[in-house]
Amino acid sequence: MDYNKCAKEILAAIGGKDNLVSAAHCATRLRLVIVDNDKTDQATLEDIDGVKGVFESAGQLQIIIGTGTVNKVYDEFIKEAGVEAASKDDVKAAAAAKAPMWKRAIKTLGDVFVPILPAIVASGLLMGIVEAIGKVSTDFSSTDWYAFLDMMSSTAFAFLPVLVAASAAKVFGANIYLGVVMGLMMVHPSLLNGWNVGNVESINEFFGVTDGIIPTWNLFGDLQIGDYVVGSISQHGYQGHVIPVVIVIWLMSKIEKWLHKHVPEMIDLFVVPITTIFISALAAFIVIGPIFSLLENYVLAGAEWLVQNPFGAAVVGFFYPATVVMGLHHMYNVIEAGMLAAGDLNTWMPIATAANFAQAAAALAVGLKAKNGKTKTIAIPSALSASLGITEPAIFGINFRFFKPFICAMIGGAVGGLFAAIVGLGATAYGVTGFPGFLIINNIPMYCLLLLISGGVAFILTWIIWKEGDTKKDKKAKDAPVADAEAKEVDATDTAVDDTAEKMVCTPVDGKVIPLTETPDETFASEALGKGGAIIPTGDTIKSPVNGTVNMVFDTGHAVGLESDDGVEILVHIGINTVELNGNGFETIAKEGDKVKVGDPLIKFDEKIIKDGGYNLTTPIIVTNTDDFASVELLTTGDVTSGTELLKVQK
Repeated sequence: MDYNKCAKEILAAIGGKDNLVSAAHCATRLRLVIVDNDKTDQATLEDIDGVKGVFESAGQLQIIIGTGTVNKVYDEFIKEAGVEAASKDDVKAAAAAKAPMWKRAIKTLGDVFVPILPAIVASGLLMGIVEAIGKVSTDFSSTDWYAFLDMMSSTAFAFLPVLVAASAAKVFGANIYLGVVMGLMMVHPSLLNGWNVGNVESINEFFGVTDGIIPTWNLFGDLQIGDYVVGSISQHGYQGHVIPVVIVIWLMSKIEKWLHKHVPEMIDLFVVPITTIFISALAAFIVIGPIFSLLENYVLAGAEWLVQNPFGAAVVGFFYPATVVMGLHHMYNVIEAGMLAAGDLNTWMPIATAANFAQAAAALAVGLKAKNGKTKTIAIPSALSASLGITEPAIFGINFRFFKPFICAMIGGAVGGLFAAIVGLGATAYGVTGFPGFLIINNIPMYCLLLLISGGVAFILTWIIWKEGDTKKDKKAKDAPVADAEAKEVDATDTAVDDTAEKMVCTPVDGKVIPLTETPDETFASEALGKGGAIIPTGDTIKSPVNGTVNMVFDTGHAVGLESDDGVEILVHIGINTVELNGNGFETIAKEGDKVKVGDPLIKFDEKIIKDGGYNLTTPIIVTNTDDFASVELLTTGDVTSGTELLKVQK
């Protein structure tokens, strides 16, 4: 292809160099930050020769071009734009800075609450199981096993402020252990448990009083401003709150960083920690805790009223998928965590389930109704993924792409949300929707009806309204197989007889194989870069999946490109968005130009570093020159060892 022509056309379609803030590239796509997205002509971008797809994510315009080509287009692009090459971190920072304040705040909250999901899910699932067994067997509730398991399941919720504090400290760049100390301080056993603040009997018993009033510490004596006693601290904890903890840790990070800059290094270790903790503790208990816990109570009360009110629940169910498209859905974790921290059921989860399951049903309807083979192969596995709570493949690969199914699913989510509010559904954890939600829901029969109603409405509407070929994108998808068939017929006259032989691509690492369409990344899941499979690694070394040549090792170590001796071009991409780690956690073994055989080591990676960074380790293995072949077939799923035959490629 003409790389310069492609670059010029991309630059023109985004509104010219004056509309460009920053540019970088990863293994498969250009990552651009745009001044004004309204000046970008996305339809023109998608029609440019060499561009395989366009989408916006995390404030970046991402233009899918493909491995081995994107770097060449990028080189021409920065020449034409007259900008310096930027790192992925530079682009990420530029995108974050460009985002509105409210969106940055929501992203920050998501960054705090998403990493603690495993602890919340584990505790919530265990709580649901223990309660279910207790209902089946009344004798079980009086056993030592019940008491032990009940203690286990409640730990994450009893000390939720500590988990939040540790995660927030990491996000804000503060010392994690100082953050943990602050979190522990806010649930200290010498303070009245936050859940008992309104309980007169508990107050009297805990403090040995008779008036039901929580005592205070008056740090500055009787100094008053009006009715307010300066420095007065109510002796209760914050077990039922999460937002005050986030605010406290944010302030703590600012104090700590300022002190590190201004305190001489020789006394830094003695001065900074104690000063940081002392000032943060005063702020937490005198100002931040009382004010923001009150505000949080109002927010939670409003959210609970909204989702328990049938009309409000319908509105939330309708708009929920739109927030997924905008990347704002992690903000709901804050509301759900607040509900659970306050000792209430999570009534947001059933509405999210209705919205997600409706997306699954709409994608399934498209998959069953479509005649185009590629649409079917994306839609049906994506529907299964969405039914388990992972909706991105269904939304970005099918529903939002064809749009009508997306709207039908939104209607299904609204009807499901309405039903959930009417029957009073709630959950004991957050972070789980769809079929796995059966483990944490309070009413299984009603939950079954919720899935049937939301999914049924979305499926029926999509089946009636959506028609294959009624949009420009549909027509392209419909015409593509014909064009491919004609191209292959022409190419066939020039190929040697042995080109029709099957070519095998093996698994590059031990792990669990899943269809590529179930990959939690819309670019890979849509097969825009080519067909293939994906693996969730259990090993730590990527090995060559073919006999051939290493034609590209990315400087960040997160991906490698190869060409087999029989002409199959392969991309192995370790994890999702791991380019943002800038090589941290990756060690390259092979180099460009190396001749390799199946099983030769290429890259070592550190699973802990990658997962601690919040990145998904699912590893796509893609045939990037899929269009050169008649078929690329996934041969296996489930647990495998490296060297197992994964893909069959045939002319």
